[in-house]
Amino acid sequence: MTPTPTTAAHVDLQRYLGTWYEIARKPMRHEDATARDITATYSFDESGAVCVVNACINAEGEVEVSTGMATPTDASNARLEVSFLPEGLRWIPFAKGDYWILRVDDDYQTALVGDPDRKYLWLLRRQPKMDAASKAAWLEYARAQGYTLDDLVHPQQSGQVHRNPAGD
Repeated sequence: MTPTPTTAAHVDLQRYLGTWYEIARKPMRHEDATARDITATYSFDESGAVCVVNACINAEGEVEVSTGMATPTDASNARLEVSFLPEGLRWIPFAKGDYWILRVDDDYQTALVGDPDRKYLWLLRRQPKMDAASKAAWLEYARAQGYTLDDLVHPQQSGQVHRNPAGD
């Protein structure tokens, strides 16, 4: 049996807040493989939970936005549960996903996020581009954690951050 992936020893959520660009990810059934300009923006809501706003441009060239809430599951703040269900349904236990911050650099410029089953993986960066050597080193860290990388998606990034056209 493969050991559970190791998460960061501690994550300062205040420093983690803000916008991250998706540099690479494992495929997900609810995200178009051709989506581009994918970002994740994190902020605290009034209750102290982490609000997650994911945005992209889909295959039709339209802005897609999904909003969720994440809460830490332990004192490290590296293991969170996230739900993208409407607020009234977020109490449903099986509707939450694991969001584990496997690694974040000292400057909070690059992060590697996954889940304990190794189905999901995201390489995130504060800038829309990442040099090839750094990208390879971060992905090698994921491989060492037991993630398969032969199916990675590397979305196109223009540097634009998109918001819901309705203003949400």
